[in-house]
Amino acid sequence: MRLTHSFIAAALALVVAACSSTGGDQAAAPIVDGSAGATAAAGPATNSNANAPIDVRPGPAAGAATELTDPKSVLSRRSVYFNFDEFTVRDEFRSVLQAHATWLSSHRDARMLIQGNTDERGSREYNIALGQRRAEAMKRMLVLMGAGESQIDAVSLGKEKPRREGHEEADWAENRRGDILYSFGAVKEF
Repeated sequence: MRLTHSFIAAALALVVAACSSTGGDQAAAPIVDGSAGATAAAGPATNSNANAPIDVRPGPAAGAATELTDPKSVLSRRSVYFNFDEFTVRDEFRSVLQAHATWLSSHRDARMLIQGNTDERGSREYNIALGQRRAEAMKRMLVLMGAGESQIDAVSLGKEKPRREGHEEADWAENRRGDILYSFGAVKEF
């Protein structure tokens, strides 16, 4: 009996150790917009240099991660921008979502997290709800375009994760967005 309790305690310790994080806060992984040089009609341009590399470990997922971060690929565009107080996906972002839906449909082991964001205007509760509607609108469109519904999670960050801290229209426009993050195998962005 004592040996069984020791074995269970050792197994539990291994499970806890395997589940613990060693790399810091994964929620703080960079979100990249890859739309450097975008025009105002395509959404705000970011001041990032393009795509920061995601964690790529050896294995079958490494090639897929490279495909997702290639700055020449539409798949490197990871943000969809929204008009003030709206959650309708603008026409100029449909091709971006179509590319991601096609990619997801051919990589069924991949998972996507969509983070809905808002600018600072409005109450916390209102912005959480609006961010969720933006994330859900993107998810619905991706599913209609061929992605698996079970592959996509949609969450709202409201105004809690601004890309720009200013209080002008250009700053607010940059913050009204839905961000796409991927996870599969050993490669994680969230």
